[in-house]
Amino acid sequence: MNPKLSDRINAMATSATLAMAAKARELRNEGIDIIGLSLGEPDFNVPEFVKEAAINAINENYHSYTPVDGYADLKEAIIKKFKRDNGLSYQPDQIVVSTGAKQSIANLAMVLLNEGDEVLLPAPYWVSYSDISMVSGGIPVVIPTTIETDFKITPESLEAAITPKTKLIIYSSPCNPSGSVYSKAELRSLADVLVKYPNIIVISDEIYEHINFTEDHASMAEFDDMYERTAVVNGVSKAYSMTGWRIGYIGAPNWIARACNKMQGQSTSGANCIAQRATITALENPPSKIQYMVDAFKERRTLVLDLLSEIPGMKTNSPQGAFYVFPDVSYYFGKTIDGMTINNATDFSLFLLEKAQVATVTGVAFGSPNCIRLSYAASNADIKEALKRIKKVLS
Repeated sequence: MNPKLSDRINAMATSATLAMAAKARELRNEGIDIIGLSLGEPDFNVPEFVKEAAINAINENYHSYTPVDGYADLKEAIIKKFKRDNGLSYQPDQIVVSTGAKQSIANLAMVLLNEGDEVLLPAPYWVSYSDISMVSGGIPVVIPTTIETDFKITPESLEAAITPKTKLIIYSSPCNPSGSVYSKAELRSLADVLVKYPNIIVISDEIYEHINFTEDHASMAEFDDMYERTAVVNGVSKAYSMTGWRIGYIGAPNWIARACNKMQGQSTSGANCIAQRATITALENPPSKIQYMVDAFKERRTLVLDLLSEIPGMKTNSPQGAFYVFPDVSYYFGKTIDGMTINNATDFSLFLLEKAQVATVTGVAFGSPNCIRLSYAASNADIKEALKRIKKVLS
C-alpha cells in the first residue's frame, strides 16, 4: 500500500483472472509451455459478417466522437434484440452503450450506491462485483452456496441476507464462474422475496445469455413487478467473441439509464465508433448465426467433465451455460504434493501453474474458497493436454 495513493485504490484487489493471465504470459516469455485455462475469452475468431461491418464503417469514414450513450441506430438494434430474445420492451432513453459490460456494471454501482449501502452477492460471483461495489462506497454481503445446490441461492438464503441497508443485488445467469443457470421459476421465487423490499435494485448480468445449454434463458426484468427495479447488463464480448471490441450495454428504468449516461459523460464518454457500427450488424443477425460456437462449447463441457471425473477429489456440478467448470478441490487441502503444501484453493491454483503448467483461477476471488475455475474456451487439444497434466501431478 502506498500512502500517497487514495484509500479506495489501496483497498482494491487486482483482478484475479487478469493477474493469473499476466503470470501465465510471464512464464511463457521465459519459454515455459503454459496452457491457459484462466481467461474467460472465446477462442473463436469474430464472425465474418461482423468484421465486414467494421471494415465498411471504416470505409464510410466513421471516426468522430460518438454520443455518450451510443449511436441512435445501435440503441434501436439493442431494443429489437431485447424484444426478440427476451420479450423485454425498452425505449431509447433506457439504453446506455458502454465500453464493455464491466463499465456498464461500474456505472450502475456508482450511480446507485451511497457509503455504507449493502450489496448482495450470491457466491460464486464474478470477481469484479465485489471491488466495483466497494470502490462505489458499498459493502459486499456474500450469500454462500454449495455445489449441492448447483451454486444457486434460495429464497430463504436471500431473505436471510437482506437488512435495512441492502441497496443492490448483483448476479449473473448463466453464471461466471459456475456455469449455473437460473430457471424462470427459480428467478420468480427470488422475485417473490424482493418485491417485499421495494428499495432493492437488481443488476442482472446476462453477458453469457446465448451460451446457454438449457435453451431457457430467463431475466428478472421479465416480471412486471421487477421490471422497474432491474437493470439488465449485456454485450457482445462472449457470444460474438468480440472481447477486445469493448461494447456492453444496459436496459434499465429511465432514471437509472439517465444517471449512467451522466456518469459516463464525465469518464469515458461514448464507446468506440467502429465497434458500435459492427455491433449493430451483430445484434441484427439472429442468434442462430453464432450457434456453431455454442455447440462447440457444449462439446467441450462434456470433454472437461469426463476428464475431471477421472481425477480423484475433483467434485463438480454440471454447468448449464457459459464456458467454465468450477470444481470443489477441498479434498486436496492439507495435503503435501511434490514438496508443495496445499492449504487452500489459491495454493492449489498456484500448484497447478508451477507443477502442471496449467493456468486456472482460485475460487477465493469468486467468493467460493473451496473451488477453482477452469475455462474451456480453449481447443480440444489444449483441454486434453491440460487435464492430462493435472491428473499426472495430482496422482
